[in-house]
Amino acid sequence: MPEPISVVIEAFPYLLQGTFLTAGIVGAAMALGLILGVFMAVGLVYGNKVVRFLITLYLWLFRGVPVVVLLFLFYFGLFNYFNINVSAFTAVTIVLGLTTGAYQANIFRGAMLSLPRGQFKAASGLGMTDLQAIKSIILPQILRISIPAWSNEYSIILKDSALAFVIGAPEIMARTQFVASRTYQHLSLYITAGIIYFVLTWAGVMALRKLEKHVRIPGYSANGNQ
Repeated sequence: MPEPISVVIEAFPYLLQGTFLTAGIVGAAMALGLILGVFMAVGLVYGNKVVRFLITLYLWLFRGVPVVVLLFLFYFGLFNYFNINVSAFTAVTIVLGLTTGAYQANIFRGAMLSLPRGQFKAASGLGMTDLQAIKSIILPQILRISIPAWSNEYSIILKDSALAFVIGAPEIMARTQFVASRTYQHLSLYITAGIIYFVLTWAGVMALRKLEKHVRIPGYSANGNQ
């Protein structure tokens, strides 16, 4: 058996362990980003000038600074400065969560703005407060509308998670680089890593497409028309 293939077969279980860690990073980061994104989208659409300014500043920061710079800034900078002891896994999850939160805020903001303005008036006429209207009427709709864009954000965060190896998180890339540096089979190992990332991307996007079909309301469009 050719040496590149034998190295890949031998190293695959080790790389697979990194796959589970990568999936955990992406899942936790997307969940954190979802929570932050929803709250910031509500603030952007319904908040006052001060709230909108602060959220916009946050969006510019996390959308304008490369992820690798943020990883170093938080892990070796802020966390050390404030004596916060976190693992590389936690640091990557926080940074990617804060980053995707900035992008998801704009996704949800666009979904909110696509809804008919009369829904708030109708909710008010039913005796609902603004908070109740947002929670019971607005959010269920924007979460459905945002799934296609959210699946795209998933694939982006999955690829960004490969940068976790720069601070020592033992995910796919870190493990691949470790094995490649000792076996010198760089080509076959990095091809294998690329295939793993591709499978994770495909599986995640397919799952989100099924979720989109499952929660879709027949005949309902983003603007509320039948």
